Amino acid sequence: MRRIFLFPGQGSQAVGMGRDFYEKSQEAREIFRLADEVLGFSLSRLCFEGPEEELRLTCNTQPALLVVSCIAYRLLGLKPDLAAGHSLGEYSALVAAGSLDLAEAVKLVYNRGRYMMEAVPPGRGSMAAVLGLDRRQVEEGIKSVSAGPVEVANWNAEDQVVIAGEKAAVEEALARLKPPRSVVLQVSGPFHTSLMKAAAERLKVDLERINFRDPEFPIISNVTAAEVRSGSEARELLYWQITSPVLWYPSMQRLQELGVGQAVELGPGKVLTGLLKRISRQWPQAPVLFNVEDMTSLENFHRSISV
Repeated sequence: MRRIFLFPGQGSQAVGMGRDFYEKSQEAREIFRLADEVLGFSLSRLCFEGPEEELRLTCNTQPALLVVSCIAYRLLGLKPDLAAGHSLGEYSALVAAGSLDLAEAVKLVYNRGRYMMEAVPPGRGSMAAVLGLDRRQVEEGIKSVSAGPVEVANWNAEDQVVIAGEKAAVEEALARLKPPRSVVLQVSGPFHTSLMKAAAERLKVDLERINFRDPEFPIISNVTAAEVRSGSEARELLYWQITSPVLWYPSMQRLQELGVGQAVELGPGKVLTGLLKRISRQWPQAPVLFNVEDMTSLENFHRSISV
């Protein structure tokens, strides 16, 4: 049975995340100390105590999620057959696979978050989840929007598509689409669209300074929904990832082709295992799902696989 590790992206953060690891593991404390030193502020305190509005800032959310996810991976003590991460989570996957150094990754994703926040002025951009329509319907429906640019940003499930763009354009798109349900996301910008071009160019400079090693296990890319096996390809795709839609649905469909029978979400929440549960309902055999976000869930996982 093949096993995949999944690493969450923005939206999974919560005040208190990582505290249990910190209190019960010396290795977790060392990783948090490393992150605090790299960033020059107490990321650990922000994770444990908030305030929530500060943790939710993109430049803080990204290193916070990366650190907690990487701690969960380290403490789990197992290697998967392959891995995937949703947006920011792809960096966590690359750290886990030994392609990217943890300290470099912490600084890199902090800068990534800052560049993304600064690419579009506050209040100008927006993102919204469109539920109940497929990607083709959404793409057709947003073609006629005239208020400004709006694009597909995430393809999360067959009937769950996130659109992003200028605020007025997103509002017009929702009015035209009339989906069964929609949710305006609490984010600071139109991520994974062409409006992030300036952020991508700034990040490219940082990416080129870093040595990406070949991953120890394949990583499924957000940009291609295919496995990445070389460090140079991983670097290139991280550049394109900022302006490209996250192809999560086809990435998870790939798991069926690869014969994945077990998926473990490493980090706070169960967003990705929840999506995979929905996506795999039509498969001949759905994978067994776990999440590891604290010591209790870690112990439960080990207990389950040892039975």
